[in-house]
Amino acid sequence: MKPLDLRPLTLVTFLALAGCSAATQSPATTDSRGLAQVAHPAWSRDDVIYEINVRQYTPEGTFRALQSHLPRLRDMGVDILWLMPIQPIGKENRKGGLGSPYSIADYRAINPEYGTAADVKALVDAAHGLGMRVLLDWVGNHTAFDHPWVSAHRDWYTLRPDGSISFPRDNEGKETDWTDVADLNFGNADMRRAMIADMKWWLDEMDIDGFRADVAWGIPYDFWAQARTELLKSEPDLFMLAEAEDPRLHEWFNMTYAWEFHHLLNEVARGKQPATALDAYFAKQDSLYPVDAYRMTFTSNHDENSWQGTEFERMGANHLPAFIVAATSERSFPLLYSGQEAGLNKRLRFFEKDTIAWNQLPFAQFYQSMFELKATQPALRNGALGGEQVALAHDGGDRVYAYTRTAGANTVVVFVNFGDAAREVTYNGLTRTGRYRDWFDRSTMSLEGSGKVRVTANSFRILVTGR
Repeated sequence: MKPLDLRPLTLVTFLALAGCSAATQSPATTDSRGLAQVAHPAWSRDDVIYEINVRQYTPEGTFRALQSHLPRLRDMGVDILWLMPIQPIGKENRKGGLGSPYSIADYRAINPEYGTAADVKALVDAAHGLGMRVLLDWVGNHTAFDHPWVSAHRDWYTLRPDGSISFPRDNEGKETDWTDVADLNFGNADMRRAMIADMKWWLDEMDIDGFRADVAWGIPYDFWAQARTELLKSEPDLFMLAEAEDPRLHEWFNMTYAWEFHHLLNEVARGKQPATALDAYFAKQDSLYPVDAYRMTFTSNHDENSWQGTEFERMGANHLPAFIVAATSERSFPLLYSGQEAGLNKRLRFFEKDTIAWNQLPFAQFYQSMFELKATQPALRNGALGGEQVALAHDGGDRVYAYTRTAGANTVVVFVNFGDAAREVTYNGLTRTGRYRDWFDRSTMSLEGSGKVRVTANSFRILVTGR
C-alpha cells in the first residue's frame, strides 16, 4: 500500500511503553552530520532484492511450486527474496474473490492456499542453501476484521465514537477506503508486545532474515525502536525494509523506499521532465539522508504494477534505461518485481488469481548482467561503501544523463539516452582516463578527459575499469 503521510516520532510514549532508557532505544550510530543510521549486515553491501507475489507466481500459487524457481533466481543474481504476506487472508469485508494478502487473519498462521508451515520452512531452507536471504512482508498497521484479536482484545484497535472499529486512517485522522482491514491502536502496550512476539516467532521458528514493513509510515516510529531492539535478540543480522520515505526511519531500518525517485523516473522516461531533473533529486537526497542509508529503487513493484500499470505502460521504450539509473545511482539498492524478467506486460489482479507466464524470459539476461555489475564493481556497493556519484558534463541535451562513480581503482561510467534518436555524446571532465570495457558488448575503448561516446536511442552505455 502506498504512503499517505507520516506520523511523528513520540519518544516519551516509546520510553513509557518499552520501559527502557534512551541509551538502549536504538542500536544505530550517527554519520558525520549527526544523522542516525542503523548498522547493516556485512552480507548486504552488494545485494539486490526480488519481490515475490506468491499467489501469482505459478499456476499452483504454492510454496512448493515457487521453490522450483529458486535456482533460476540465484543464477540471475538475486540475493534477497521479499515474500508478500503469506498468512491467512480475512474473509470478513473481503475484497474480490480471494482478498488482499495485506488483510491478515492470523499473524502466526500460513495461508492454506499456499501450503503449510513445513513448506515455508523448506522454502526458506532452500533459499538459504543457495546463499539467499528471505524477508517477510509484515503488515503491522492493521489486521483483518476476523483476526482473533478483534474479539479477544477490542481495545487493541482504533475505535470510532460509537465503539465500532475504524478502518486505517491517514495523518489527518480521516479514514481510508481500506475497508477490509481494521486499524490497530499503537497506544496499547499489550498489543505492541503481542505483535513483537509474533514477529519474533517468524525469526525463531521459520528462520527468516527480516521484514519488509508494510505501511511503516503509518505506525508510530517509537514502535520500530521498540521492535528492532527486541528482534535483534533473535536475529543479530536482522534486515529491515520500510515502506516509507523518511530519513528518520534509518535509525531502525536498513532501507526505505525511494518513491520520489521512482515517480521522477516515470516522468523522465516519458519526456515530461528533463533528465537533468535527476540532479536536483540526488542533491536533495544527499542533504536529507544519512550517508550509509540504503534506498530501494525500482521500476515496478506490486503496487505500481496492479494500480499504476506495468513499466511498459509507465516508461515505454525507456523501461530498461530507467532501471540502469535505478541500479547504478548513489545509495540505490535495486528491486526487481515478480515477472519483470519475463516481460510481464499486464497488471496483475490484486484480489484474484492471475498467473505470471514464464514461457519466455526476454529480459532475464539483462537483469542478470545488471546484478553481476552490482556484485563485481566496488564503486556500486550499497550505502557509504559505494563510490560518490559525479555528474559528467556533456552536449547530449535534456534526454541524456551521464555520471561516474569511483571507489579505489574501480570507476563506472554511465551514459543513458532517454531520447528517441541515437546521440553522439560529447563529454568532458572525466577524471579517470584510460582503457574501459563496455559492460554489455564487452568491447574495450580508451577514454580521455574529453571525448565522444555513441548511445543508441532509448538505450545506455556502461563502461567500467579498474577490475
